[in-house]
Amino acid sequence: MKSIKKSILLLALAGGISLSGGKAYAQQTLVDVRVDSAAILIGEQTVLHLTVTTDKDKEVRIVIPRDTLMAGVEVLEVPKADSAFIENDRLLIKQDLLVTSFDSSLYLLPPFVVIDGADTVRSNQVALKVSTVPVNADKPEEFYDIKNVWKPPFVLADYYPWIFGVLLALFLICVVAYVVRRMRNRQSILPFKKPEPKLPPHEQAIKELDEIKQQKLWQQGRSKEYYTLITDTLRRYIVERFGINAMEMTSGEILELIRKQQDAVSVYEGLKQIMQLADFVKFAKMHPLPDENDLSMTNAYLFVNRTKVEVVAEPETDSPSSQDGGHLSGEQTGTCSIDRRPSSHPNGARRLDETQTDTTNDSNLRKE
Repeated sequence: MKSIKKSILLLALAGGISLSGGKAYAQQTLVDVRVDSAAILIGEQTVLHLTVTTDKDKEVRIVIPRDTLMAGVEVLEVPKADSAFIENDRLLIKQDLLVTSFDSSLYLLPPFVVIDGADTVRSNQVALKVSTVPVNADKPEEFYDIKNVWKPPFVLADYYPWIFGVLLALFLICVVAYVVRRMRNRQSILPFKKPEPKLPPHEQAIKELDEIKQQKLWQQGRSKEYYTLITDTLRRYIVERFGINAMEMTSGEILELIRKQQDAVSVYEGLKQIMQLADFVKFAKMHPLPDENDLSMTNAYLFVNRTKVEVVAEPETDSPSSQDGGHLSGEQTGTCSIDRRPSSHPNGARRLDETQTDTTNDSNLRKE
């Protein structure tokens, strides 16, 4: 009986030892490597798949070369590793490497190293065969690039220098053509418009009165606008002709100052008729008769024509000249007088009577 119990105890102890030994082996870190294609041509690419299986609580570090796996085999890309939990509380780590080679040979790739705490675990080794591209020297037209040539995308910014250069050249051509044309026509290069000469006060006033008359305002029932334009024209003329600040004065003040002007005595009553009737129309809303409207326009023309001042340039005089015979030509002198009498035409026809007195003295000098 004691021997049976002893046998059972020994069997149990052996089973426990075997179970504990199996558990310890199952918890070791495993590293495996496989390759997508073990045979490639020069310049082609293949992927190495590295798989690490370890406990989820362990910290492992995978040593991966970044540029060269070994002499002749280059590492092109190392994407981010992927990890997942599997059964029995294990962690599965997957790491891919994109490699290529430009030297034909048979390569035995070195094992990958995984540091598991104080231990170092190495992977299995895989072989990679790199072959040259078969070349037929008799048919050179069969040579092709590894990849087709890509056409760059269209980017407008790449053509900005050409576009701006063409526009600048066209602008310079137009400028040169414009300058040459202006110079051939004997014109100034910069086409500045010459300011129009300012008309004399009486001519400007007559011009404005003609425009008012052509508008036919009072015929359209616009009497207030009609008299406003007439009085404003006369006020501006008085400012230029008599130096009176008529634009800031009332009608009574203007009439008081005009009555003192010797040149305006004969047309004072006409100006008074215009100013008083204009005040009635503008402030009392009076509607004048057609005859009164025509009379106001006639008096306006009469006032300007009788008070106008015209400046007449003196005629040019010829300088005396001596000839072979010693004759001396006579001198002519002229004086001009300005007639300020009103024109008989109410629309501003102006008459200038000039009297010129010529005195001619002829003397002949003879040399003996």
